[in-house]
Amino acid sequence: MSQDSLPSILRFDHVTVAFGSDVALADVSFEAFEGESRVILGASGSGKTVLLKTALGLVKPDSGEVFAFGQNLTAMSERQLFDIRSKIGMLFQESALFDSLTIEENVAYPLLNQKSIHCAPGQVLPRVEETLEFVELGGTLEKFPSELSGGMKRRAAIARAVVTEPPLVLYDSPTAGLDPITAHTIITLLIKERDVKQTTTLLVTQRYQDGNLIANFRYNSKQGCLEPARNGAGRAMRTTFMVLREGRLIFEGGQDELEESKDPYISKFVKQRV
Repeated sequence: MSQDSLPSILRFDHVTVAFGSDVALADVSFEAFEGESRVILGASGSGKTVLLKTALGLVKPDSGEVFAFGQNLTAMSERQLFDIRSKIGMLFQESALFDSLTIEENVAYPLLNQKSIHCAPGQVLPRVEETLEFVELGGTLEKFPSELSGGMKRRAAIARAVVTEPPLVLYDSPTAGLDPITAHTIITLLIKERDVKQTTTLLVTQRYQDGNLIANFRYNSKQGCLEPARNGAGRAMRTTFMVLREGRLIFEGGQDELEESKDPYISKFVKQRV
């Protein structure tokens, strides 16, 4: 199935975002389709986080338009954006859990506060428990974020992002500051979410190995682990890499094309496959 025949999930049409004289995004255009993974690379301050916040409607473009699920976000009021945001999961940098709430309360928050979710009161706890089990955090419901390790906090934040079963999930540097083993665990969970729930994924990262895993591995539900994805093997292989530089999208394409690039800036983010 070609991308042209797949539903459009997210589209940026010549989007520019500026904060005063500082241009965060400059004439950015791209389109993500159902089931696609997009790995967004770039230096600090290149516009990666602003791109995700703009996709969520938290930042309004100064020019251009953003479409999610075929609807124009830039033409919506804040109230109208609530319904769209219920279809988008977001993992913020450093997890951004509520320190004063238990893990159960943190994960339940979207179910209780997004009216368009329509989750019956009696279904909130079962869905929270199921999602925490999904991210391998069963038994942490009564704990507070301060009682969890960095990797466990990140997994709890992933649970909060996906508990509503959104078709689009945005991850902002999910492995930043984590040791390699914990980082691998986090990316495994992202791939598990993508393949089991069939979500469209946007991953912001400075770690090329994260993108390599996303592009070349799929989750085996029967074995409960990652396995290499053969060429053309389902949605796991539909991965597009993007590189931002000073707010501009300077690369958009597949992994082979990315690794063949002679651009010195792009080469800084590319390593040999592992």
